[in-house]
Amino acid sequence: MEASVDEFMKYRSPLVSRYASKEMAYNFSDRKKFTTWRKLWIFLAKAEKDLGLPITDAQLVEMEAHAEDIDFARAAEEERKLRHDVMAHVHTFAHCCPTAAPIIHLGATSCYVGDNTDLIMLRDGFDILLPKLACVIDRLANFAEKYADLPTLGFTHYQPAQLTTVGKRASLWLQDLVMDMRNLQRARDDLRFRGVKGTTGTQASFLQLFQGDHDKVEELDKMVTEMAGFKKSYLVTGQTYSRKVDIDSLSVLASLGATVHKICTDIRLLANQKEIEEPFEKEQIGSSAMPYKRNPMRAERCCSLARHLVALVFDALQTASVQWLERTLDDSANRRISLPESFLTADIILSTLQNITEGLVVYPKVIERHIRQELPFMATENIIMAMVKAGGNRQVSRFLSEEVKPVLEPYKSKMDVKIELEL
Repeated sequence: MEASVDEFMKYRSPLVSRYASKEMAYNFSDRKKFTTWRKLWIFLAKAEKDLGLPITDAQLVEMEAHAEDIDFARAAEEERKLRHDVMAHVHTFAHCCPTAAPIIHLGATSCYVGDNTDLIMLRDGFDILLPKLACVIDRLANFAEKYADLPTLGFTHYQPAQLTTVGKRASLWLQDLVMDMRNLQRARDDLRFRGVKGTTGTQASFLQLFQGDHDKVEELDKMVTEMAGFKKSYLVTGQTYSRKVDIDSLSVLASLGATVHKICTDIRLLANQKEIEEPFEKEQIGSSAMPYKRNPMRAERCCSLARHLVALVFDALQTASVQWLERTLDDSANRRISLPESFLTADIILSTLQNITEGLVVYPKVIERHIRQELPFMATENIIMAMVKAGGNRQVSRFLSEEVKPVLEPYKSKMDVKIELEL
């Protein structure tokens, strides 16, 4: 769908307008959010009816018939009057469900829809990210296997060191990504539902509705949790679920951001050496002024966005630290930004990294030339070991090997040594 002219008259987040996938953009959209609110109200009404409250089938049918047709203009007008987003949508839902109006949101607090919807979005966000991360791991594993035996200079302190292979280096990237896969899966599996907990987590309003029947209130919580697709709910909450849950979710995404930044920085460094480069399209322009340039713009984009992803976890850390007693509302505006942006950013960098890993180009001849340039210096370690095997002192041998280096220097470009690498 093309943006209207009016859309270009106001700020649009490039995370959505420029980069993010449709599925992740939808996951944090207003439509997903507010239709989920209505589904949660339906789940609550169904469970309350099944447990004996006077709710009719007609009321449930009416609510289900209008679960998707949200009048966003009316909701916005209601919020301008009421200054309360949840009650604005309660009134909007009630307008198209006059029969069900008296029982919509019965016994619930705003966080029943707000927090539970956030948890659904976090869960669904992880479900979008995990297959994408798996694809990146698969592509990179294929690359590592293909170049497992291609020798290349290793670098420590960004100075030439001993040989490794192109595939071995890629396995370092792979290992970090596999750790991220484990962390994301664990964070996803650890998510629970806030459930039906009332205004301060005591379930007092529901105990009143069910005339003090604790078993029915516990069953209500269990039923709604299962309807929402969760196996468990948090045993203890204040008005909100603990904001440490957000820390857990954003921490693993920040860790993923650190991994991607390291991988793409390595690719950028190797591109400068002209040993490896990311895909470069036939009509792609590297520079407006220097047409010969082949800039690693995808890897640069990943690094740029990864820094943003790493930084977002600090929002969650600070928000959790300043929640007073059962809750304060100063979490709300911050979470509206930090939660969606973390998942949107992670989604973008994984999609971009998949594109990079599917088209990485290796230049073996350039790699070989660089090895030959450094080979005389790498030989000094072998000289030391040979001296020690012959009965010499390692420390003295090391000193002597330093004297060998200037002797070899004039022949650096002329040495033709067959390279055999054993790993």
